[in-house]
Amino acid sequence: MRATVIHGTRDIRLEEAPRPTLAGTGRDAIVRVVAACICGSDLWPYRGVTETAEPKRIGHEFVGVVEEVGDGVTGVAPGDFVIAPFYDCDMTCAHCQNGVSPSCQNSNWWGRDDRDGHFADGAQGEFVRVPTADGSLTVVPGPIDDAMVPHLLTLSDVMGTGWHAAVSAGVARGSTVVVVGDGAVGLCGVIAAQQLGAARIIAMSRHADRQALAREFGATDIVAERGDAGIEAIMRLTDGLGADSVLECVGTAESMDQAIRAARPGGRVGYVGVPHGGAELPIRTLFSRNVGVAGGIAPVRNYVDALLPLVLDGTIQPGRVFDRELPLDEVVEGYRLMDEREAIKVLLRP
Repeated sequence: MRATVIHGTRDIRLEEAPRPTLAGTGRDAIVRVVAACICGSDLWPYRGVTETAEPKRIGHEFVGVVEEVGDGVTGVAPGDFVIAPFYDCDMTCAHCQNGVSPSCQNSNWWGRDDRDGHFADGAQGEFVRVPTADGSLTVVPGPIDDAMVPHLLTLSDVMGTGWHAAVSAGVARGSTVVVVGDGAVGLCGVIAAQQLGAARIIAMSRHADRQALAREFGATDIVAERGDAGIEAIMRLTDGLGADSVLECVGTAESMDQAIRAARPGGRVGYVGVPHGGAELPIRTLFSRNVGVAGGIAPVRNYVDALLPLVLDGTIQPGRVFDRELPLDEVVEGYRLMDEREAIKVLLRP
């Protein structure tokens, strides 16, 4: 089968790899990938911000059809269309039950060996072995219209991650929200804030196409400025108060600084951007202004059951963040498009 492998900085290759097989644990499943995608966090190793010590499979977002299941699997069956979160989890341990499934006591990450020493494939390929099928996979009732696939794919990561930012920031009915970041996660954060009842949603974006999509998703205002000018613009829009809730969806020192300064005294910041900036939180600033910070790796598997009905009935259409669709053969071009910000998010079809 074909699979995407990262060899180093800006060195993505589509290579032949062994098709996965059941490992004999009784808990796993083989899924034929219907659609995968490139994530903003994939760009960190692509750009060399995080080191790639040796070639490895890449990709962590996919939906597909179950081909085989282990003899102990009861929740999914061959032929089921399923959504996989960006990590593997059992949904039975204490952490999963407490709503923090990325910290599953039996968890795994795609593209690494699992707890039994078997490889869990990267998602940007034709087939994926899912180590803990009953926990990780969500069955979508069929038949599945092809036009629905992009929306379902967002539930593997970006829609649930945007939702986590909004929940962590305490977005409530009537609140004022600022969204820092206009990538797929930030745009899904706009959707989440709108669904949670925010009265005003200020999207920080410097790109006309992303600004337009943010408005269609529910943003009431756009701020294109950054740094001090961006904060001044937010303060003008909020009568000098700042926002009740701020969604930090980038992960740099600059974006976190922007988010904290945009919050009103007593406000909250929900952060979901993978940290790549190195700055520590300004504890004295947070203390003196009573600003709370919460968030982290989004427990998307815990959110999917609530979000799936909203996708299926058309209440939300997060799949619109995919503005480019390419065959898997053109995955190298997909990385280039996202790296150069010519695409918000690229969907891949094996």
